[in-house]
Amino acid sequence: MTGLKAQGQRVVHCHGVFDLLHVGHIRHFEMAKREGDVLVVTVTPDAFVNKGPGRPLFNQHLRAESLAALECVAYVAINEWPTAVETIRLLRPDVYAKGKEYADATQDVTGKIREETQAVQDVGGRICFTDDITFSSSQLINDGFSVFPPKTAQWLRSFKQRYSVGDVTEALDRTTTLKALVVGEAIIDEYVFCDGLGKSSKDPVLAFQYRSTETFAGGSLAVANHLAGFCREVSLITALGASDRSEEFVRQALRSNVQSHFVTWHGAPTIHKRRFVDTHTSARMFELYLMVDEPLARATQADILRALRREVDRYDVVIVADYGHGMLTPPVIKLLCDRARFLAVNTQANAGNRGFNTISRYPRADYVCLAGHEVALETRLRHADQRELILEVTKRITCPRFTVTQGRGGVLHYESGVGFTEVPALATKVIDRVGAGDAVLAVTSLLVAQGIPWEIVGFVGNVAGAQMVAELGNQVTIDRVSMTKGAVALMK
Repeated sequence: MTGLKAQGQRVVHCHGVFDLLHVGHIRHFEMAKREGDVLVVTVTPDAFVNKGPGRPLFNQHLRAESLAALECVAYVAINEWPTAVETIRLLRPDVYAKGKEYADATQDVTGKIREETQAVQDVGGRICFTDDITFSSSQLINDGFSVFPPKTAQWLRSFKQRYSVGDVTEALDRTTTLKALVVGEAIIDEYVFCDGLGKSSKDPVLAFQYRSTETFAGGSLAVANHLAGFCREVSLITALGASDRSEEFVRQALRSNVQSHFVTWHGAPTIHKRRFVDTHTSARMFELYLMVDEPLARATQADILRALRREVDRYDVVIVADYGHGMLTPPVIKLLCDRARFLAVNTQANAGNRGFNTISRYPRADYVCLAGHEVALETRLRHADQRELILEVTKRITCPRFTVTQGRGGVLHYESGVGFTEVPALATKVIDRVGAGDAVLAVTSLLVAQGIPWEIVGFVGNVAGAQMVAELGNQVTIDRVSMTKGAVALMK
């Protein structure tokens, strides 16, 4: 762009997703072009499009190709970053053009228009807002290109008749005032990617060639990170190993507004779960748990109890992420049940606890969030009706509110005195289910603690779950902005 500016040409820059190119976009570009000589358009890459499940409808290359076909557009590029700020600093445009819907910065849920305006001013340019016919790509896609089955699409239409966008965004905004405490095992999730070579010629062994490793903060660390995207104040009480502690990794992986309280797990490493994944099919071939499957040392339990006595009374919501690996002992559970102001609990069933970690270990809770198979384990009934199973669980724990996730079957909520509420699944792409339940637990706990209507709780929770299953493990964390953008896009 420096060459163009050296020739005296004024550069105008537009940036956005532009998922479904329509006449509103074309008029926007034409009006922007009148502000200068050369129009440059940059496109938000697929990885940073927060428009809900199934979006973007068209991938970044197709979106860029469509824009490049417009006569008024001189240059098109796919952005490398989630916003235009870094691009503005590189391009140094004379004018940065946005649509009139961004003129009121207070209506931008991301807050990025302020940063972009500042970036333009810093490079000596100015921002302008075009004012012509407008359409919503999200609304056009929802109306004409729905990615959901008819039953889900019908539920969304019905939901939009009962609740407004403002109802949902207000519910999400209210989470910022809550103080949340997370208690549970820290887990480091490793994905080891390999290429299959075939059977060994000497032994009945499958051979693989190592390619790469990706490591994420899982378990209670992931739950705390999700909460930190909503609440200003989040604390975490967890145990890191006396050996293979990985504390530096954990501290770097936690969001800046998570206050951590680490106790030492004597005689054990920090829990690692290593998954070996075929690079071609993304199928998980083998899992390796690095942990000590023995009763918690008394010194470790004493440290956890001491931390809880010091902290638990300070928080509006206490979320227990119990993965069944030994940190949540009966004395710890008793203290939590006795002292927590609002107690939300998930007891996960996984290969490491072999079905011994059931919700009836907790005598009471204010909210329980479980997967369908975890309810079945508690009741020891595999094929009974899910509603009957939930009612059976209510006899085993004093708790008025339940959420049961059912994968592609959506979620089922139950509240004593209210009854059942069903919300369909919103996921359209499933890469990895690891971490989805943690995200649902985090966001729904905050909403339930405030008495938000169950349909809104389920809708937002399923948006969170859809975002997580579309990514590898805990590669991403949810936050209020991404949830708001996803929810708003689905409700247009």
